[in-house]
Amino acid sequence: MFGQDREQLRRFFQTSWEKRLAGREMSALERIVAEVVAQHPEYHEMLQDPDAPTRDFPVENGQTNPFLHMGMHVTLAEQLGSDRPAGIRELYRLLAERAGDAHAAEHQMMECLGRVLWEAQRSGQIPDEAEYLGCLRRLVLK
Repeated sequence: MFGQDREQLRRFFQTSWEKRLAGREMSALERIVAEVVAQHPEYHEMLQDPDAPTRDFPVENGQTNPFLHMGMHVTLAEQLGSDRPAGIRELYRLLAERAGDAHAAEHQMMECLGRVLWEAQRSGQIPDEAEYLGCLRRLVLK
């Protein structure tokens, strides 16, 4: 799913959601994506737009990129499912317990994930798991 083709990735979100709405059989990854989409009703209309996968969502215009946002939720779901990096599942549990809302905890975690991914992209390195876990631990201690 996480290839280099932005439009193909975005269409995967659309088709996963369409399959869920139609009650069609889905792969495990499609079910994860559809669940993430279900948690974001503010994006449902946009996902029905056939041109959405080609659109830009410039942050300079105050726009949130819905595909990036939902993609980060999918990334977290995969990380939590495999507990990789090791210990993330427990940190998530603690954040969700404190927040009283699993979705809100994920949004907090996405700040750390986004920062680590940005740093990795900027430096041309792989994401630093130790820094990522450190950021999450600091959230738990707040």
